[in-house]
Amino acid sequence: MNVLTGYMAKEILKGSFLAILFLLTLFNLFTFTDEMRDLGKGSYGLKEIALYLALTSPRVFYELVPASALLGSLFILGAMANNRELIAMQAAGLSVPGIIRAVMTAGAILVLISIAVGEYVAPIAERKAQLIKSTAQHDQIPTHSLYGIWLRENNKFINVRKIEDNGDLADISIYALNDNRRLQSALHADRASFLGDKQWQLKQIRQSDISNEKMQAATFPEQRLTSSIAPEILNITVVSPDNLSIIELARYVDFLKQNHQKSQVFELALWGRLINPFVTFVMLMISAPFVIGVKRGISVGARMIIGVIIGLGFNIVDKIVGHLGLIYELNAPLVALLPSLLTFMAAFWTLRRSYI
Repeated sequence: MNVLTGYMAKEILKGSFLAILFLLTLFNLFTFTDEMRDLGKGSYGLKEIALYLALTSPRVFYELVPASALLGSLFILGAMANNRELIAMQAAGLSVPGIIRAVMTAGAILVLISIAVGEYVAPIAERKAQLIKSTAQHDQIPTHSLYGIWLRENNKFINVRKIEDNGDLADISIYALNDNRRLQSALHADRASFLGDKQWQLKQIRQSDISNEKMQAATFPEQRLTSSIAPEILNITVVSPDNLSIIELARYVDFLKQNHQKSQVFELALWGRLINPFVTFVMLMISAPFVIGVKRGISVGARMIIGVIIGLGFNIVDKIVGHLGLIYELNAPLVALLPSLLTFMAAFWTLRRSYI
């Protein structure tokens, strides 16, 4: 790496990290405003909100890297173009491919940092953030085991073996203790649906009442249960792509396929995570023709607007393609790669035709 390439890469990294800091602060302010609506719900206070924001920041950081790379490169390269630094560098022997190489060098460093954060920090922090929020709001702590989810409500111990995609529960057992902490009743329901206002509808129920003298068993087709256990406390136990690393996503996709369950959402998330580093390079490739080909009189603000429009447009198209892929069950690798690949090819073709 020569001096000019190293200088450009270092400056682009500075600009990208400033863009990340700005966008992360902006996102956290919006999130803070949303979380303030739940202030005072249960024991959810300012301390818990601050912890929640801190723990969700790694995930947001990971998601912001591509857009920040675009904004940072547009800002730095635009400033260099306006100050005629790029002309001086080209006069010193740095070609357009050399400029692109410097941009991609900065991108490679950003990608390595984002992978480290996205794989080793964000999933763990996201799980802790959701746990802190839900337990503070509902004062209930779910316990995970090989035998499902265990929750305690007063003198009842509730075991949920399965949570359906629509939020319904399946294979539920409820054990009630008396004041002497002896088992008073045991209830099993095949399914449970949340009706709202602390009401659950249990279906296909088998109940046993236990006393010192006898035990009575009964079955019911349906029965309502009044419980303060909210669906939100159960939702944190549902596997989410945000809570998983690439390896965990791959294992979960394999598990779903082996059990003949729908895996399209997680497959798309897996391939999206694999392709995310490539998106950073795509954003940097886009910035080059807008800087090299735009006149020096264009202000930094105008370049930032260009970057925002490009970034938003790419994200909108990417989301649309992703949703279409889920609706029509298209090939997950193709759906995840197609927007980035087409954008990269368009940017490369523009550079090759005009400047290389």
